Amino acid sequence: MTLSNLLTITPWPAVSAAILLLLMMAALYFARGTAHQLLLAAAGALSRGLRVASHSIIHAQARLAARNREVLLAAGRESKERIVEREFSRVADTVRKDLAGYPDMHRRLSEAIQRIEEDQEEAAEVPPEAPGWAQAVKVVANLDARNAGAEILADIHKSMVKAHAEAMNDYRKASGERHALLRRMMPDWRLIRETLGHVGKSVENVIGRSQAIDRHMQEYEAIVRGEDRALSVLSSSSIVYFFISALVLAVATAGTAVNFTLIARPMAEMVGGTNFIGAYRTADIAALVIIMVEISMGLFLMESLRITRLFPVIGALSDKIRVRMVIITFLILLLMASIEAGLAYMREVLLLDEMATNALLRGDASTGLVNSHLWITTAAQMGMGFVLPFALVFVAIPLETFVHSLRTVVGLIGIAVLQALALSLRLLGNGCRHLGGLACRAYDLPLFVPLWIETRMLAGNGNGRATGTAAVAEPEAWKEARS
Repeated sequence: MTLSNLLTITPWPAVSAAILLLLMMAALYFARGTAHQLLLAAAGALSRGLRVASHSIIHAQARLAARNREVLLAAGRESKERIVEREFSRVADTVRKDLAGYPDMHRRLSEAIQRIEEDQEEAAEVPPEAPGWAQAVKVVANLDARNAGAEILADIHKSMVKAHAEAMNDYRKASGERHALLRRMMPDWRLIRETLGHVGKSVENVIGRSQAIDRHMQEYEAIVRGEDRALSVLSSSSIVYFFISALVLAVATAGTAVNFTLIARPMAEMVGGTNFIGAYRTADIAALVIIMVEISMGLFLMESLRITRLFPVIGALSDKIRVRMVIITFLILLLMASIEAGLAYMREVLLLDEMATNALLRGDASTGLVNSHLWITTAAQMGMGFVLPFALVFVAIPLETFVHSLRTVVGLIGIAVLQALALSLRLLGNGCRHLGGLACRAYDLPLFVPLWIETRMLAGNGNGRATGTAAVAEPEAWKEARS
C-alpha cells in the first residue's frame, strides 16, 4: 500500500494525514517501553562486544610484550656472552703471551741481578794499607842525634814521597776499575727497568681487561635478572641498530644497482638482448643471478670465518671443513670478480663501437680519431667491477644486525598498534553505550505531545508513584546496559 492510497481513507487528504500521524504516534507511544529496552539492549550488547574485543587485544598485547621481552633478553644475553667470551680470549692471549716469555724473562732478570751483585762486590772500596812509617820514625827518634844524619832523614823523605805516589796511583787505578764496573752495571739496570716496565704494562692491560669483564658481567647479570633498565637499554639499542643497519643496507643496495648497471649490457650480448623470461629480459635476470651468487658467497665466507652467525650449521662445522669453505668461497668470489671486470671492459668496448657507428651514420669526419684518455674510464669500470663483489661481502654484517633487530622493532610496532586498537575499541564501546541513551531520546522526540499530556495528567491527579516509576525506569535500564 502506497502513501497515496493511505491518504485516501477519507475524502480529505489532510484529515487522512492527521489520522495516520495520530495512529503512528499512538503506536510509538504504546511501544515506547519495549522500544527503549530494545535500543538499550542492542547498544549494551554492542558495547559489551567491543569491550570484550578490547580486553582480548589487551591480552594479546601483553603476550606480545612478554614475547618481545624474552626476545630482547635472549638477544642481549647472546650479545653479552659473545663480548665476554671475546674479552676472556684476549685476556687468555695476553696471559699466555706473557707467561710464555716468563721463564726467559726470569732467567734474564736473575742473570742481570747476579752480575750486578758480583760487580757491586768487586766495586767495593778497599782502604789502602797504612805504611809502616810510624815504627821507622820511632826507631829514628831513639837514635842518638850524633849518629843520626841528614842522609837518613833524606832517604826517609824520598821513600815516603815514593810510597805516597805509588799509593795514589794504586788508588786511582782501583777507582777507575770500580767506575768501570759501575758503568758495566748500567745495561743490566736498563734491562731490569725495561723488563719491569713490560711486566707493568702487561699487568695494567690484564687489569683493564678484567675491569671491562666485570662491567660486562654486571650488565649480563642485569639482563639475566630481567631488570627494566637493562630491557630499556636493549630496546633502544635494537632500534638504533635497526636504523643504522637499514642505512647501510640501503647503501649496499645502491652499490648493487651500480654493479647491475655495469654488467647488464654486456650480458645482453652474451645471452641475447631479445630473449625474455616472463616480463623480464634474460640478460637482466642473468646479471641479477651473478650478483645474488656473489652476495651468497659473501654470506658463506663470513659464516665460515665466524664473523656472522646467520647459519648455525656452518658455525658448527669443524675447523678443517670451515677452512676449506673459506678457500672455496674466496676462489668463487675471485672468479666472479674477474668475470665482472671482463664484463665491464666489454661494456666499454660496446660503448665505443656504438659511438663509432653513430658517428659513421652521421657522416662525422672525425670517426677515426680515438681519445687517448679513454683508458682511464675503462680502468675505472674494470676496477669497480672487480672491487664491488668483495665490497658486497660485508653486507652480511649489517644484514645480521638488521635481522636480529627487526624482531624487536616489529614487536614494538605490534605492541603500539595493539594498544591503539584496544583504545579505539574501548572508546567505540563507550560511545555505543551512550548511543543507546541518545537513541532513546531520539525515539521520544516525536512523542513529546503525548508524553507532556501524560506528565500533566499524572501531576494533576497527584499520582506521584507513576511519575517516580517513569523516572526510575530508565536508570534501571541504564544499569542493565552498563552491566
